[in-house]
Amino acid sequence: MIERYTRPEMASQWDGNTKHRTWIEVELAVLSVQEALGQVPAGVFKAVESALPVASFWNDAQTLRMNEIEAEVKHDVIAFLTVLSEAAGESARFLHNGMTSSDLIDTALSLQIHRAGAILQQGLETLRETLYQHALTHQHTPMVGRSHGMHGEPITWGWKVLGWVDELDRHRCRLEGALVECAVGQMSGPMGTYSNISPEVEAQVCRRLGLRPARTSTQVISRDVHAQLLFVFASIGTSLERFATEIRHLQRTDVREVEEAFTSGQKGSSAMPHKRNPISAENLSGLARLLRSYVNPGLENVVLWHERDISHSSVERVIFPDAFIVLDYMLHRFNRVMRDLVVYPERMKLNMNTMGGIIFSQRVLLALVEAGLSREAAYELVQRNAMAAWNSENGNFQRNVSADPQVQQYLSADVLSACFEPEAMLKHVDAVFARFLG
Repeated sequence: MIERYTRPEMASQWDGNTKHRTWIEVELAVLSVQEALGQVPAGVFKAVESALPVASFWNDAQTLRMNEIEAEVKHDVIAFLTVLSEAAGESARFLHNGMTSSDLIDTALSLQIHRAGAILQQGLETLRETLYQHALTHQHTPMVGRSHGMHGEPITWGWKVLGWVDELDRHRCRLEGALVECAVGQMSGPMGTYSNISPEVEAQVCRRLGLRPARTSTQVISRDVHAQLLFVFASIGTSLERFATEIRHLQRTDVREVEEAFTSGQKGSSAMPHKRNPISAENLSGLARLLRSYVNPGLENVVLWHERDISHSSVERVIFPDAFIVLDYMLHRFNRVMRDLVVYPERMKLNMNTMGGIIFSQRVLLALVEAGLSREAAYELVQRNAMAAWNSENGNFQRNVSADPQVQQYLSADVLSACFEPEAMLKHVDAVFARFLG
């Protein structure tokens, strides 16, 4: 992923040096267990570990050497092991004992997913808390609800955002489940039959690495777990896009109910000095498309020939770092948007009362029905006054129904006035918040 959309903390989980240090970590774990079980000579592990310290051994020089070797042998794992042998000497011959390449690559990938996933979980948790506090702040900030993009009935801005929190809570569960499914390792050798390595080694190695042994594997860990993870990423990204699209709509000049923070010195247009654009929300909408694009190759990676091939390998070198980096960036960028979001309650009230409170039509309808008018007659009466307000440049629904002789026959001025109080329509908002907390 390009630097523009990359946070250093997440990028560090996927750079080449980290990848190969993780490979060393896996190889050392296997060697340690095999020595403890008496399968390699005593003292080998200490000698190799001293020569290959996980935290510091692999750097750009080793990468350059590995690339030189790979150019000749055309095999990255063999080139990697050769670099280790050059550094560790005679004892390095016991590395990779009984293993196949996928034992190393897939188990290390699971570790990377596990560690990078923890960063995503923290980012999701931070965003969730920001949204929750914002929802509490605006629990009673009334605004118009919209269906089909048209004014419906009153809601509150906090009630809307609380729905976003609820959505993220579901994503927290999905992400945790997907990461747990991916937290598996394998040390089963060619074809996954443990021909020259034992299930006991696999179990102990996975335990040391904080993974579970895959219950079954061929020569690779099944890619259905990865496909599910990528789907969860895309789902989270799509929710973020939904939230961002709401902000984009509400920031429109003719609506202007909320607005991304506009910082000192910021410019909105190279040509129009007045512009204040929802650039972060638009950016999130675009990046969500990228996340969704990773799902299909993730699904196609599930289909490999027989016990394995490497058609998935080139794809995963791209989509895993990119998917993690993009989602991480999106979570943090949207958190900034919501943390600094400007809300305009007075503008919300103004929009809510467009055309003289036309959004209170159902309240008038129900009041007329309660007063004895049939629903059909009441609907026709209310709609006639509503359409008159709609079709007039300065239409006012409340004025229309208040002056209508038929309405006056059934509703007193006080009863009719009460129909236009938004608080009466929002009386259950607290109950929704209480249910959420409960």
